[in-house]
Amino acid sequence: MGSGSRGLLLCKSSSSLVFLIPSFTCNNLRFNKTIANSRAHRMATEASSSSSSFTGGDSINPLASSSVNGAAFSSSSSSVIDFLSLCHRLKTTKRAGWVKRNVNNPESIADHMYRMGLMGLIMADIPGIDRDKCIKMAIVHDIAEAIVGDITPSDGIPKEEKSQREREAITYMCKLLGQGARAKEIDELWMEYEENSTAEAKIVKDFDKV
Repeated sequence: MGSGSRGLLLCKSSSSLVFLIPSFTCNNLRFNKTIANSRAHRMATEASSSSSSFTGGDSINPLASSSVNGAAFSSSSSSVIDFLSLCHRLKTTKRAGWVKRNVNNPESIADHMYRMGLMGLIMADIPGIDRDKCIKMAIVHDIAEAIVGDITPSDGIPKEEKSQREREAITYMCKLLGQGARAKEIDELWMEYEENSTAEAKIVKDFDKV
């Protein structure tokens, strides 16, 4: 990422970083860099050790508690960092279908989502189709797998249960974001894709098959 792009996301001071996220103020999002890095490292470590259990048939309900790491849900900087750290799992979780077929160096879930986002970026303009929505939906469509893992038909988990696990995961992740405008958008995009209810969802479903 170039320095110009970084400037859109972060502003630095001598002792802190400030995430510039719409609907939040800099004062609300000021946090200590050391704490943020420690939190990200801890959650990434927890993810690597726990992701396999999500696809092993054990039902894990992330909504059983109204807190994250002992802190109540809020639209605070810590919640935003928790959300981003949770999404880090998508980079480290390999796609199960490739793993089970012994594919060498298989893509991660994040690799898959990124490629689909690029498909939306370079797709031709189609009358009546919101291309920007297709890109966003591609980025969001598998985001619940940061919690539930990449569940495949061979795992023997009924489609209804898989959908329920993912629905609970999305709800949890949106609570991490404080359930504001961005959280609502993620929730709606995911549901639109899940229900295959729009022309954009059908196009992104095709991206997924490719």
